[in-house]
Amino acid sequence: MANLRDSLERLVGREPAPRVALLRLEGTIGTGSTRGLSIARLAAPLARAFEDKDCAAVALVINSPGGSPAQSALIGSRIRRLADENKKPVYAYVEDAAASGGYWIACAADEIVAERNSIVGSIGVIAASFGFEDALRRLGIQRRLYTAGARKSLLDPFGPEKPDDVRRLKDLQAEIHANFIAWVNERRGAKLAGHGATLFDGAFWTGAAALDLGLVDALGDARSDLRRRFGDKVRIRSVGTRARSLRGLLGLEAAADAPWPESALQSLEARALWARYGL
Repeated sequence: MANLRDSLERLVGREPAPRVALLRLEGTIGTGSTRGLSIARLAAPLARAFEDKDCAAVALVINSPGGSPAQSALIGSRIRRLADENKKPVYAYVEDAAASGGYWIACAADEIVAERNSIVGSIGVIAASFGFEDALRRLGIQRRLYTAGARKSLLDPFGPEKPDDVRRLKDLQAEIHANFIAWVNERRGAKLAGHGATLFDGAFWTGAAALDLGLVDALGDARSDLRRRFGDKVRIRSVGTRARSLRGLLGLEAAADAPWPESALQSLEARALWARYGL
């Protein structure tokens, strides 16, 4: 339909209005749920957005508290590769949050625009667990675990915490954190205004404060900013992340995603990620 409209405008001597492909990236990052953000779920819509020859740019609207560092890196790398191959600028628009892995993805854009009350940053790595050793003892339950490999049961929540396990986890976190920092410096190094010890300690800021630190380029929202860049007649084409099924239209999709205990656990994990930023 858009191509037909463009052809008709050219026939009457008018230049077609510029078009921008807009893709919403919402939710936690990981492969545990069909509702999360992962490279498998986003590969097709990203390709559609970037390979549309009639689109002048790609806009990414981001609402994510983070999640898997591996999936964040894969999504960010795919965005850059498609942008370079198709020679299209990429603009990221932060709504509620682009935190942790959400900010990792935002850094794939050429420019980042945030609402002044958005949550931005959280450039760090976190791992959380529980210790059930005392609870098992009080209940008279014996833990039986058999492994081949001295470190196969790293940080077993049903056994006593071992200092060597904690050191191993912290080494892994430090390596991932270094990769995160390198990515932010690669994408935004010249724009960063804050000291590295402040920017990369896991703290997060409002969009307005992030602008002062060079973590974002401007304040605003997607529609207003795209009209400023491309004119009031810009056409924004939304690219869906997946086709809606009949179950989805009937509101039954959550039941199909996973058995209810697993679905409930995923919801709690997602809620905990959002709650970390007061959202």
